[in-house]
Amino acid sequence: MRILIVEDEPRLARTIADLLREHRYEADIAADGPAGLDGLLTGIYDAAILDVMLPGMDGFEVVRRLRRQGVRTPVLMLTARTGVDDRVLGLDSGADYYLTKPFSNEELLACLRALTRRQGERAENVLTCGDLRLELASCMLVCQSRSVRLSRKEFEILGLLMGQPGRVVSKEQLLLKVWGYESDAEDNNVEVYISFLRKKLSHLGSKVHIRTLRMLGYRLEQEQAG
Repeated sequence: MRILIVEDEPRLARTIADLLREHRYEADIAADGPAGLDGLLTGIYDAAILDVMLPGMDGFEVVRRLRRQGVRTPVLMLTARTGVDDRVLGLDSGADYYLTKPFSNEELLACLRALTRRQGERAENVLTCGDLRLELASCMLVCQSRSVRLSRKEFEILGLLMGQPGRVVSKEQLLLKVWGYESDAEDNNVEVYISFLRKKLSHLGSKVHIRTLRMLGYRLEQEQAG
């Protein structure tokens, strides 16, 4: 599970990152609001720990822009402010939880577990796009009366594409989300699995296809009737 820490105090950011890594999370750090927003808009993070007071753009604005873009990544906001008005503003902006500094490591981890667990409980058992149905429990891809089982990486790639209908998913996003930050996988690994998926879509006779947008990434599109 990958977490983005958006915090401009280097020592605190490193401390949180080390804590998360000790508990088997993958953690990245962004030092200002614009960098944090750009990172979260990629869709590769499972949750964010977001400070309120940030250079460039405060945490309230970061989470507001995320929600306007339709990004539902769980956000835990951090602040030294103790006023009720600030907590209300954070939650109304779209944050999922609000933690006041100083906090204990155990409290931070418990909040993060609660947020990511709740996100998992909200996840649907099936993703759909056009005539396709991806069954998350079985890794089966179904089109009308035909079905095919996907490999784990095929399943994860297609799940990312179907989970963001109409949006372009870059090779970088796919590499980070499917292969992981420490992997030696390269662009051609993505291309090989995209080819596998295209063959399976053709086998199923689906009207959905994977379009390559040069220098950008991939997007699912449906054939137009007529």
